[in-house]
Amino acid sequence: MSATIDLKKTTTRDLNSRLQNESAAPAGGTWQIANVRGHHSVAVGIDRPLTIEIDGNTGYFCAGMNHGAEITVKGSVGQGVAETMSAGKVHVTGDASMAAGASGRGGLLVIDGNAAARCGISMKGIDIVVKGDVGHLSAFMAQTGRLVVLGDAGEALGDSIYEARLYVRGAVASLGADCVEKPMNDEHKEELAELLSAAGVTDVPVEAFRRYGSARKLYHFNIDNAGAY
Repeated sequence: MSATIDLKKTTTRDLNSRLQNESAAPAGGTWQIANVRGHHSVAVGIDRPLTIEIDGNTGYFCAGMNHGAEITVKGSVGQGVAETMSAGKVHVTGDASMAAGASGRGGLLVIDGNAAARCGISMKGIDIVVKGDVGHLSAFMAQTGRLVVLGDAGEALGDSIYEARLYVRGAVASLGADCVEKPMNDEHKEELAELLSAAGVTDVPVEAFRRYGSARKLYHFNIDNAGAY
């Protein structure tokens, strides 16, 4: 099944209701969404393998709670793109505002441009590849998953991080509490190569990246580390 939905002629609520309805949008279908004009909450809560192409910039929470769809945004997105995503793929061809991939539990988020502050905040298994820069406090309280940044990272990268893995090609303004640089072993090079390939990056060697993760000093309160909390 293939169809085009024009947001000049229907509401975002009706769009999402249609895409969330399996009888109206059966698995395997392809959907084009036109005249988006910065609408919020476009293509949220999809729980089956659909292919969705969004033509234009979107507002807040685009592709939130995605669970299996492959969603491409031909433009930039507002705050919270792919928030709490658990499966599937979201591809943004432009830039992303703050909190991209927040609390994501699975799937792949690819941002061709830059991502603002708190990219990957509280990530819980999602993989995020940003081809540009990320803002301050990216991967704040990141629990599991991987964040790959081909550009630079802002201040306090990985603040209060748990077991997420961070790979940055460019400069890091500063590391947050309990985040440290770690060795790049063969295991990490292999997983980074897979992530780059999945994001369509074929011309950047894994050796150009540095890895960051938790020093594991803040898992349990210790008076000696009180200043870092």
